[in-house]
Amino acid sequence: MKKYSIALAFMAVSLGGFAQDVNKLINEKDVERLIKTLSADDMQGRGTFTPGIDKAATFIEGEFKQAGLQPLTGATGFRQNFKVYRTVPVETLVKLDGQAVPAENVTIAAGKAFTWNTNEDVQIIKISADQNFQTEYRKYMRSGKKTLIIVDPKFKAFYTRLHNYINSGVITTEPQPTDNPQQVVMVLGSYEGVKTFEVSFKDKTENPPIFNVAGMIPGKSKKDEYVVFSGHYDHLGIQPAMQGDSIANGADDDASGTTAMISLAKYYKKLNNNERTLIFVAFTAEEIGGYGARYFSKQLPPEKVVAMFNIEMIGKESKFGKNTAFITGYERSDFGKILQSNLQGTAFTFHPDPYPEQNLFYRSDNATLARLGVPAHTISTDQIDTDKLYHSVKDEYSSLDVANITATIRAIALSSRSIVAGKDTPARIPKLEER
Repeated sequence: MKKYSIALAFMAVSLGGFAQDVNKLINEKDVERLIKTLSADDMQGRGTFTPGIDKAATFIEGEFKQAGLQPLTGATGFRQNFKVYRTVPVETLVKLDGQAVPAENVTIAAGKAFTWNTNEDVQIIKISADQNFQTEYRKYMRSGKKTLIIVDPKFKAFYTRLHNYINSGVITTEPQPTDNPQQVVMVLGSYEGVKTFEVSFKDKTENPPIFNVAGMIPGKSKKDEYVVFSGHYDHLGIQPAMQGDSIANGADDDASGTTAMISLAKYYKKLNNNERTLIFVAFTAEEIGGYGARYFSKQLPPEKVVAMFNIEMIGKESKFGKNTAFITGYERSDFGKILQSNLQGTAFTFHPDPYPEQNLFYRSDNATLARLGVPAHTISTDQIDTDKLYHSVKDEYSSLDVANITATIRAIALSSRSIVAGKDTPARIPKLEER
């Protein structure tokens, strides 16, 4: 019993020392500086392919350099450039019964430029107010037929989101085939008994600059085993104005996670005791399809990635209260149990994802590596079922709890230490079969 008491006392002192280190090395004022900068108006909402995201990347590069990180093996800098193809509409003209339809009420999904007139073999469909817009729209998008869809004004809100998404450009990692037959024209409005129609559509394909920002701290004894810390630094950019504000600052989503990733990079560089190689990456294009994470996942042998700490939306208190966060896919590996074990003696606790119906495990940048068998999980505190600021221009720094962010970052630092040290290796996740 005496030996047991001495061991417990030693463990408490040891943990206290770690806690003091983490409180000193992860400073709340620096956390505040990072997230204020990333979510400032001059970043223009960090939309992919915009000057704002380039500015954010430059800032993150500067933080990596100042911290003393190295570029990834074989890279000459921190930017991880890759190529995508972005096809954007340049002309969309629609007339129904000789009347021009306003551009904001026209959405065209097509594989290449085309023109229609009344003599074309086109099916005219109406999605009425008593139907399910999403179900009907998807059905006709997959039909392979030339289709003119009249959308009831009841669906204006959803239609507008779809219109903005399609008009922002179709992103692919390969050039679109020149024989792509898709031609679907959607018109919002009360158009009854359409007898004549004219449609003209032109588009262009470009290769805009796109890049993750990634750096590393080489491991001491297990250099070929990787632990990844990540957050996505893109957001929605400029949006339709709401109460005079049009910048979707993305403070919680995901300047908070990017701030955590940078803070952890600085923390582990100062400690300089990692046995495994640590990779820190800010992903781009998460909001438009996860293209940054998709590219990154192909650059490392997945069997060498021991764990991935993806951090997303930690700006506010979780539904479990202060000093708590949840882990997506908690039941899929023992990742969460390892983290919680390392937090024994502290006030912080990790919990399983309380929103299974949201399918969050496969909705963030952890998903690409998880599909390959990596114990890749997202850590979050967001109350996604009630978060009214999510994907709005109101997701600003002023809405955040910096103390909550700092506490969560410190908890991740403490809870990850046995994995970073090479002492614990989370169980692999079963690979997701391609379907």
